[in-house]
Amino acid sequence: MTAGNQDTALQSPIDTVVSDRAFLECPRWHDGRVWVSDLYRHEVISIGADGAVTVEATLPGDEPSGLGWLPDGRLLITAMESGRIMRREHDGEIVVHADLSSVATGKLNDMVVAEDGTAYVGSFGFEFKRDTPIAPANLIRVAPDGSFTVEASDLRFPNGMVITPTGTLIVAESMGNKLTAFDIGSDGRLGGQRTWAAFGPDLPTDSVKAAMSAAAVAPDGICLDSDGAVWVADALNRRVIRVEEGGAITGEVVFPTGVFACMLGGPEGNTLYACAAPNSSEAARRHTRDASLLATRVGATHGGRP
Repeated sequence: MTAGNQDTALQSPIDTVVSDRAFLECPRWHDGRVWVSDLYRHEVISIGADGAVTVEATLPGDEPSGLGWLPDGRLLITAMESGRIMRREHDGEIVVHADLSSVATGKLNDMVVAEDGTAYVGSFGFEFKRDTPIAPANLIRVAPDGSFTVEASDLRFPNGMVITPTGTLIVAESMGNKLTAFDIGSDGRLGGQRTWAAFGPDLPTDSVKAAMSAAAVAPDGICLDSDGAVWVADALNRRVIRVEEGGAITGEVVFPTGVFACMLGGPEGNTLYACAAPNSSEAARRHTRDASLLATRVGATHGGRP
């Protein structure tokens, strides 16, 4: 990592892991490397401790997003535009793991993969533009064999997800001002839907602009720490917050630019990685290279999945 900026409120400096990217999402710590999707360069990359970047997969003409691994080590990738989950075979070939286009409401979004290979993936629910009304979105379960079911259909832009060691799925509703939890059954099916943390009242649904103007937090990508708290990339406020069940915010890391996803990882498990960019505008980011992956040390360690 190269030296970067340090906010006066932070105990540790913010370093730049990689720069000159289009728009990064869904960071993961896996096999001693940090992995991340670059939507508009159509690449999944990984970065080693020496800063060397490896292109792990490309999805020409599509946008990679959520990442996870099957028990045998094969990589799963959300292909946002085509509505499919892609799988990288051991020989590097990219094949279709599951075609979700028939049940995806808008683009596919982030994904988390359970220990047994069951994947949970969200979808937008609507075309993401400032003046577009907010419509409910599907949350989809994909079994290890590629079969799938819709597990919830009333979420407002389900985004980042984590699985706790006790078998709870927590989903960030970016247009819902909250985190929503489900119990994971022995068959991977979801039940017991409930609010895990609310950041304020329900948001208006007449447009994205109206919802974001009323929101206290826009929970985007999330991760879990070993004490069971969720770290939330707040897409509105250039920060990652630590949230406990019930909604108490017990920590904050402020960044010099917008941050849209986060992950705890590193050799000690206490490196907070954040996907950073001036904003999340597709029109602006698709043709620019001013996104980066930032990192800082925090007083917490990784827990759960991813």
